[in-house]
Amino acid sequence: MSDPLTRFSNRSDNYAKFRPGYPAGVIEILEHDCGLSESSVIADVGSGTGILSEMFLQNGNPVVAIEPNAAMRQVAERLLQRYEKFRSINAAAEATTLETGSVDFVTAAQAFHWFDRARAKIEFARILKPAGWVVLIWNERRLDSTVFLRAYEELLLRYGTDYEKVRHENVTAEIAEFFSPGSFELQTLENAQHFDFESLRGRLLSSSYAPDADHPNFSPMLKELEGIFYANQNDGIVSFEYETNVYYGHL
Repeated sequence: MSDPLTRFSNRSDNYAKFRPGYPAGVIEILEHDCGLSESSVIADVGSGTGILSEMFLQNGNPVVAIEPNAAMRQVAERLLQRYEKFRSINAAAEATTLETGSVDFVTAAQAFHWFDRARAKIEFARILKPAGWVVLIWNERRLDSTVFLRAYEELLLRYGTDYEKVRHENVTAEIAEFFSPGSFELQTLENAQHFDFESLRGRLLSSSYAPDADHPNFSPMLKELEGIFYANQNDGIVSFEYETNVYYGHL
């Protein structure tokens, strides 16, 4: 597996354009169950291009985005600079550089599976205020709910460089251990994306396991993607269906 700190470096623009956002229900869950308010300080760890950070900024929250990948971080800084409550830090989950007891929520969206979880747990506990919350979020693509999604999954299995190794579903069983001896809650929301062919192509190429342009799998993968698209499109559109899983608890 390539270095998780660099494997998205040449994908940051596609990531920002074509990765899904998160349902508004995420904010509603955290308000209802965790006391999220506009004054709650968020440390968004592994913040990438700032997709989740922007949701909290739009809610009025101060957000510190922690991202060690320069390309991803620079995209977020460009896109989110208009928000007065946004701060960007070049740091990692295991060493955020934040002050002890300085944040109300630590969030990680599509990122927890890249962390050294033992070290990250110590760091999250350090930077959280007493009774602060850890929130782990994934958009999990449904694999077989439609003919198109089954075909897309088969394409990834056939052409992805290390797809089966890095799928984030491989670590969800470790979440209970991460929160132990505390407990956590899980709520699931529905989410979706709709693509024409060019945006579907961009969505695929945003994935770290998609082969680069000089890889022998690159051209046949895109040719097959085009065939899958036109076999399944409806009025020029295909859809990804997601289950957005929101895990939250205390350390």
